[in-house]
Amino acid sequence: MSSFTRRTSLFILQGLLACLVLTACYVPAPAPPSTYERAFNAVEGAMVDQGVRITEANRGSGIVTGVRGNITVTASVSPRADGRTQVAFRTKGDTSEDPTLINRITAAYNARMGR
Repeated sequence: MSSFTRRTSLFILQGLLACLVLTACYVPAPAPPSTYERAFNAVEGAMVDQGVRITEANRGSGIVTGVRGNITVTASVSPRADGRTQVAFRTKGDTSEDPTLINRITAAYNARMGR
């Protein structure tokens, strides 16, 4: 084998190895969170933003419960058949302590969802 052929073969082999190494370094981007996960995280965050202390957060059931003073706030996150997610907030207790709490939580949730 001539030195030209040997150098050409070595050059091709180095090129193939470089391609193999670069291919092995590929890391796919993580999958974005599901609509349900996004909504559940936004519910938790919105409640905390408004001073509600989370007492229970169950992703499996979609229920988040918290308290602020004498008001209990419960949120439910439910997947829908069309792929969207339904969120509902409700309060119990002495809502006269903070009559706009539910509205502020809803606004904070919408802001976290980019609405």
